[in-house]
Amino acid sequence: MNCKRFFAAAIVVFVVLEAMEFVINNYLMMATYEALKSVWRPEAEMTQKMWIFHPVMLLSMLLFVYIFIKGREGRGVCEGVRYGLIMWLYVSVPFSLSLHVLFPIPFSLSLQWMAIGFVEMIIAGVLTAAIYKPAAPKAA
Repeated sequence: MNCKRFFAAAIVVFVVLEAMEFVINNYLMMATYEALKSVWRPEAEMTQKMWIFHPVMLLSMLLFVYIFIKGREGRGVCEGVRYGLIMWLYVSVPFSLSLHVLFPIPFSLSLQWMAIGFVEMIIAGVLTAAIYKPAAPKAA
């Protein structure tokens, strides 16, 4: 395993997904979240606990990249798309549906989370495959 490319991929994917999550949750989904205000913690309490998301996301992206590396076949960006799709099915779909079962949220919100998760996991897979591509053979 090339540690430099491993950490580079994990950090890039982390930063990109954190930025996407910020835009999605603070702008694109805010009206939906406001309409369901009674479901969530009070805003001050949620804000106080929000820091937890960042180390969890970093750990998730380290694991995301590590799993990719261990199963990598060296097939480039298409492999990243496939991996992103598999991780979406493994993580985003069950998580989104579970939240619909556990909390009084509309199914449409679960569908939105699944769609967002799909885009995020595909982007994460493509970035990981692009950054952790096989090293070019050394010239003799």
